[in-house]
Amino acid sequence: MELKEAIEGRKSARKFSSKKADWRNIIEAIHSTQYAPMAGSIFPFKFVVIDNKELIEEIAGWAEQDFIKQAKYAVVVVSDEDMVKSSFPKKSGVFTHQEAGAAMENFILTLGDFGLSTCWIGHFNEEKIKKALKIPEENCIEAIFPIGYSSEKTKKPKAKSNIYNILYFNRWEHDRMRKVEKIESRGPEGY
Repeated sequence: MELKEAIEGRKSARKFSSKKADWRNIIEAIHSTQYAPMAGSIFPFKFVVIDNKELIEEIAGWAEQDFIKQAKYAVVVVSDEDMVKSSFPKKSGVFTHQEAGAAMENFILTLGDFGLSTCWIGHFNEEKIKKALKIPEENCIEAIFPIGYSSEKTKKPKAKSNIYNILYFNRWEHDRMRKVEKIESRGPEGY
């Protein structure tokens, strides 16, 4: 799959088929997170791969997302901000969350490359899930990803915003581009 196709075709799945994913593909997707940019090259993440049906159902309850129960696997992404804090004491929280976003995007795109689907879950009872999975209190759950083969018929998602509403040149609210119908190349258009 080409990168542009992977990025533009990515869509959250909330319905999964009964077909079980190959766990090795999930491990490869986790491996891809290590190539994301990290402040100071410090990788402060760990991953809990869950294939136990009862645990997945418990997590679905603590996330208030019933569709998670359909997934054959779930991955919980856990960060340790203290690892970053020693090198960046004032910005460790910001850096850790930025790094998590970059790492998780690699994860999602790699899953898609294997034909797998997921949904980025950010709403959950962290305390209860930490207890269920025996995650140390000082760590932070960044997100939960139920994983499987989507059973939904999906259309290609649309961009979340018009490029002309989010792009400025050199300073805030300074738009140097004239509107074009379709951007054909990667070069700056409209100059």
